[in-house]
Amino acid sequence: MNEVTGSIQIECNKRLDNLYRQSHVWLLQVSYNICKSRLESEDLVGELYQYLAEKCNPNLYFDNSYNLMYCMRFLNSRWINKVKRGKKIQYFESIQSEACDEVYDVELDEDIMKAHSQVLEEIKRLKRTKGFSSAMIYEIYWTSDDTLQEVADKIGISKSTVFTHLKKVRQHLKSVIQNPFH
Repeated sequence: MNEVTGSIQIECNKRLDNLYRQSHVWLLQVSYNICKSRLESEDLVGELYQYLAEKCNPNLYFDNSYNLMYCMRFLNSRWINKVKRGKKIQYFESIQSEACDEVYDVELDEDIMKAHSQVLEEIKRLKRTKGFSSAMIYEIYWTSDDTLQEVADKIGISKSTVFTHLKKVRQHLKSVIQNPFH
């Protein structure tokens, strides 16, 4: 080990120690919020510490510790990968096919289409009234797969304003349309 690598290793260990002392409880809370299990959260935080100790990456330094946003993203992505591995489809050679006894409910589709067309008609009606701006924002949000922030960026208003307009229109739609799917 040369002198530069040794000094980086010493600095990494020092910053890892600071991360543990300053943010261990916070990291446990973040990981618990992600996986909803105390044991799993402790395992995730342990994997984070192990990863940081092995990599010794100076790019992850922040102040006298490690970058907490990076740590949080690490915990989240590690949990997602762990869950995906656990839910992979297991293929078995002796799968028995059973006839499906459940009859497809065509009336449910018709009810969904009816509710959908009622919403569209009410939005068109709202666009002709003083609720024009709210109706337009709702239509943009509802017909696209955009997030609140993306809609706000398209229109040039704040995310909270978009949320407020959507909330008003939803409340109006709930009061006007009898939706069988509530």
